[in-house]
Amino acid sequence: MRRVPSILFRTLAAPRAATSFAVPNRLLQAALYGSATAASRSHRRRFSSLLGPFAAASLGVAGALISQEVLAKEPPPPEALPNDVVLYQFEACPFCNKVKAFLDYYDIPYKVVEVNPLSKKEIKWSEYQKVPILMVDGEQLNDSSVIIDKLGHKILSKIIVDSTSEDEETKWRRWVDNHLVHVLSPNIYRNTSEALESFEYITSNGNFSYLEKFSVKYVGAAAMYFVSKKLKKKYNITDERAALYEAAETWVDALDGREFLGGSKPNLADLAVFGVLKPIRYLRSGKDMVEHTRIGEWYARMESAVGEPSRIKA
Repeated sequence: MRRVPSILFRTLAAPRAATSFAVPNRLLQAALYGSATAASRSHRRRFSSLLGPFAAASLGVAGALISQEVLAKEPPPPEALPNDVVLYQFEACPFCNKVKAFLDYYDIPYKVVEVNPLSKKEIKWSEYQKVPILMVDGEQLNDSSVIIDKLGHKILSKIIVDSTSEDEETKWRRWVDNHLVHVLSPNIYRNTSEALESFEYITSNGNFSYLEKFSVKYVGAAAMYFVSKKLKKKYNITDERAALYEAAETWVDALDGREFLGGSKPNLADLAVFGVLKPIRYLRSGKDMVEHTRIGEWYARMESAVGEPSRIKA
């Protein structure tokens, strides 16, 4: 795959303004590619290959970023798709976003139920009282990595079996669960203003009443501020930002010059890293991370590869 000049990704990796690149890029994808039927995928690949030589000149930055190999996803065959997928989540939960990155990349339609992080009334029916919970045709799946493994083997078995870097992929998926996620909370809730910023993001999603939004934002922010201090001590983190920057650089080093850890396309480790970082990307901590490390270009490629959510609007 032809490497897109890094200056383009540096532009895309900058903090999102009110009119960001993501919107025209997604509109452009929709205009060019239409619906994701088998026939349209075939047409769009042919069109993309013809468009390639003229993309930069005719479409500017957005056109230059279009890549057949990156944007042409590999959804499972229609007969393998479940009929009903419901994700119980917190919007800012890194593990929930890891599951969503998987569902979005593989075009698996799903509904979302936003769980109140204080009352958890939406999952009172479940003995398992954590998120994410994924209901797949009536079967309950818990724990993000288990969810992805089970869905992967059930729905995308050929894609996973054919992976040429399974050992490396597994190693870095474990790194995400055992290390990367632990540096996030101390950064997101580093001080009261950042804690409130995060909970403002949380309460902007979900069907919460005014009172619920108020209590979740202020009570939740205060609680997580103190929890983050305990996590910082538990994982021997002395400088939150330094730990985040180090993790980001460790991941970029693992890429070893590749577009993705999976090569020309993301693998499950790419999706895991992208998913857990997504909730913080446009918060203060995520902006600092992109500004002070080399991860911005990879993250921009992942945004383009994962594309529009497969979420079914209620």
